[in-house]
Amino acid sequence: SKNLYFFDAISPIIDTDSIKMELVFRASRYDKGGPDYLNCPMDEASYDAFHDALLKAEKVQPKEFEKTPYFEGCIPIEVMAERGRQTMLYGPLKPVGLEDPRTRTRPHAVVQLRAENLHGSCYNMVGFQTKLTYPEQRRVFRMIPGLEQAEFLRYGSLHRNTFVNSPELLRDTLQLKTRGTAFFAGQLVGVEGYTESAAMGGLAGINAARGLTGLPLVTPPPATAHGSLMTYITTCEPRHFQPINTNFGLFPPLPTRIRDKDQKRRLIGQRALEDLEAWKTRFALS
Repeated sequence: SKNLYFFDAISPIIDTDSIKMELVFRASRYDKGGPDYLNCPMDEASYDAFHDALLKAEKVQPKEFEKTPYFEGCIPIEVMAERGRQTMLYGPLKPVGLEDPRTRTRPHAVVQLRAENLHGSCYNMVGFQTKLTYPEQRRVFRMIPGLEQAEFLRYGSLHRNTFVNSPELLRDTLQLKTRGTAFFAGQLVGVEGYTESAAMGGLAGINAARGLTGLPLVTPPPATAHGSLMTYITTCEPRHFQPINTNFGLFPPLPTRIRDKDQKRRLIGQRALEDLEAWKTRFALS
């Protein structure tokens, strides 16, 4: 099926608050569809340095069952770099159709960032699936203008996985849209991590049991960890859907912007616990 995947090609996700907005610009290629992307412009010198760093960066060695040819649509960024100095300029870093409003010229190269959720609280590095180790992703990708202090909410990867296109197939109760008696659970719904997979299994089990006894099905509040995951996997743009783990970028923003990261996260956690308790009480969940 076109909605069942056996490999994931995951690009890094960056916390919006860590992006140096004064160094990037908003625009869509050829000005089509509005300024949907943040664009990180690179001159020739910065591009060449970035290319050379990719070639030298440490990579994760694939397991035996992962040693399969790459699909052309999900080639790691470092493999593109290995194919030649100009290859990335005809791929994810192509500058055509983009003009830096500050210089009124087309950059030598452009790294595009796409909003990962409806809140715009985190951005995806378009086309940056990678096999670089996590420390190397931090080091090399922070060479990109505007990302010098980037906080990575999810690192890039490319590995064997099995998951469905949840935003296309599933309701926010984990039911199959076309068959309400079928529930999907665990890693299969497009989450990463043991805790996240267990959470989705628990929610699917709760709703299956409630359905059998005639009780209304439930969806956790979006400001909780469970609910933020559910919102992401069922509302993400289906064309760009890739597995996700819990991170602060998935939570709805607080009513008032708070710059202190630790304080902001404490308040997000406090709100999540309060909403969770109210939800459990409302539906008599223990």
